[in-house]
Amino acid sequence: MPEISRFLGIIISMNFRDHPPPHFHIRYNEFRATFSISELQLLDGSLPPKVLALVLEWSFAHRAELMLNWNLAVEKKPLNKIEPLV
Repeated sequence: MPEISRFLGIIISMNFRDHPPPHFHIRYNEFRATFSISELQLLDGSLPPKVLALVLEWSFAHRAELMLNWNLAVEKKPLNKIEPLV
């Protein structure tokens, strides 16, 4: 699963073979989660509250870039890196 951003121990990635709705994956220590891009909702998994807040802040600022990467992934094209939160 290609990594598109990393900050404060949080790893954000997307999968080329994923299914709708458009979403991204988060790993943080032993935690795993999936977030929708359009609603910025937790779809699956769990994160500590502080990490959840950081992911929401980051994803809100980069929603357009996330959607662009989703479209690239659907076309099986290389994904763009997205600036970290800090």
